[in-house]
Amino acid sequence: MTDLSPDLAETPRYALYYAPRADEPLARTATQWLGRNAETGQSRALVPVAGIAYERLAAIVADPRLYGFHGTLKAPIALADGITERDLLDAVGRFAMGQRPITVPTMVLTELSDFLALVPGARCVELHDLADQCVVEFDEFRRPADEAELMRRRGSGLSQRQDDLLVRWGYPYVLEHWRFHLTLSGRLPDERERQMVLAELRRRFGGEIDRPLAVRDLCVFRQPGLGRPFSVLARFRLGGGRRLSTQVWQAA
Repeated sequence: MTDLSPDLAETPRYALYYAPRADEPLARTATQWLGRNAETGQSRALVPVAGIAYERLAAIVADPRLYGFHGTLKAPIALADGITERDLLDAVGRFAMGQRPITVPTMVLTELSDFLALVPGARCVELHDLADQCVVEFDEFRRPADEAELMRRRGSGLSQRQDDLLVRWGYPYVLEHWRFHLTLSGRLPDERERQMVLAELRRRFGGEIDRPLAVRDLCVFRQPGLGRPFSVLARFRLGGGRRLSTQVWQAA
């Protein structure tokens, strides 16, 4: 599955994400589960799951592996004409300096439309405010969606409000329709398989479930082109403005 218009197939896209730092337990567990670390660019073999063929497991984690383990704050965009990557990074650095770290009181493992994810146990106002600001503040950097992209989005079935959000902000699941989630699987329509994966995730991510989540950084992820993996381009400390890393990894 892709969310890029054909005429933008070779155009880089950028997204504002939360992602745990590479040395945090959550990042290490997610790397083992997905078989890829978006910060270092390193891939590894998946750890088998009993009762699920290796090829099927690879398909289950294919989408979150491609996008990198993250929580979306502003969905992927192509840059508007006249805007450079440096312009975006400079603006994100200034923005991050004016923010504060956020602690989500507790994270839970749940099902969202047949896929599995870690989500806040209750609405975190500070996190919603951060996401809303990211959507609004960085909209000037976004190349407007073309008609093909709008039609593709509408094909998934949108409410009138979601369609309005799509037209205005380039993505239908923002503002009051946004929900923070750390995706761990693709869609799992088969109930039995979904429960097997859910049990495995409970085992592997047990140390992160029903625990707080520290959102300390704002990350810029970059995708070089259609179908190529997203990787961490830069990581900015919330409230500090200091860039913690800048990485650009080429897809194999």
